[in-house]
Amino acid sequence: MKNDGWRDYLNPVVRDMPPSGIRRFFDLASEMAGVISLGVGEPDFVTPWHVREACIWALEKGYTMYTSNQGLPELRNEIARNLAGRSGLQYDTQKEILVTVGSSEALDLALRAVVVPGDEVVIPEPCYVSYGPVSQFSGGVPVYVPTSVADNFQVTAARVEKALSPRSKVLVLCYPNNPTGAVMEKKNLWELAELAQARDLIVVSDEIYDNLVYGAPHTPLAAIPGMRDRTILINGLSKAYAMTGWRLGYAAGNPAFIEAMTKIHQYTMLCAPITAQMAAIEALKSGGAAVARMVGQYDRRRRLVVRSFNDMGLYCFEPKGAFYAFPDVSATGLTSEEFAERLLLEEKVAVVPGGAFGPSGQGFVRCAYAASMEDLSEALKRIARFVRRVSSGRPGREPLAAGR
Repeated sequence: MKNDGWRDYLNPVVRDMPPSGIRRFFDLASEMAGVISLGVGEPDFVTPWHVREACIWALEKGYTMYTSNQGLPELRNEIARNLAGRSGLQYDTQKEILVTVGSSEALDLALRAVVVPGDEVVIPEPCYVSYGPVSQFSGGVPVYVPTSVADNFQVTAARVEKALSPRSKVLVLCYPNNPTGAVMEKKNLWELAELAQARDLIVVSDEIYDNLVYGAPHTPLAAIPGMRDRTILINGLSKAYAMTGWRLGYAAGNPAFIEAMTKIHQYTMLCAPITAQMAAIEALKSGGAAVARMVGQYDRRRRLVVRSFNDMGLYCFEPKGAFYAFPDVSATGLTSEEFAERLLLEEKVAVVPGGAFGPSGQGFVRCAYAASMEDLSEALKRIARFVRRVSSGRPGREPLAAGR
């Protein structure tokens, strides 16, 4: 048998799944010297020392064993306390909170727990690249709902309703949003909540960026009356606490959902690493000041990036959350993919083409401003140089003017 013949043995859903568009550019950048990467959504900050120290202490004391499947009771208590303090949400630490290996596992567990083959999973886009594939791995059918810069990349209840069918079961939301940085206005959120209740939808709400907001308050969907028990809230410590490599996330929701998710977790992952859990306890107890400092730095970078893109003549929607800018590069005459690939090869700056996040991302690129001010400033100089060169080389076209 030829080597390629073994592909016939693969699950066709997995076999035919395209690789992540984010990782492609990250891998390309990693093979080149002198690249400034604005591609991967990872803080440039090191995990705060007192959090690392908690991990070191745990190792020195011999904490190298399994924990309960749901996670350390003290960590679940801190998660519950944190949610109650910031949003007023009350969760039973014994039945309604599950500690996971990153928020990505929580998303996978949530969809596998509630989706049966043929169920439709409604996903506003542009969206994080895993939502559609994970829905398909669960046997679900992703149904994408477009958003646009005209709506500040906020999905509306009217658009979601048009996408619904008798097979619609789950609505996936991510606000603050990756890749656009949009934050949902309370009016739109309430209308979505009313629609979810009227059409009996389960909502998986990915709120991993909830701490990273800039003058636009975040409202958890589960805090809206009638939504707590039909919402699976997903969160983690990767982004706000600069703990991406620790792989520590969690889910909160009604006992039926959490019990089902825990069953899958028991048979596949067992538990999150105990050292990461010990560090997470310290982060949630005492990490507020460090988070505030990091958010302040992200805000400075955010303003620099948005201003710089607009000055280049590439209109940039102002992100109100997360740490991504999503400039419109269509004025260069290049597709998102052409822009990203040429920018990487010619100027050694890595960004992600917007099409990786869905059809509504075509014409945009995602730039993570979770990089140092020094790297950001240099990257923006290189991008401006590239834009001028591309603009001046277009037949019969004037160089791009500043602003939109």
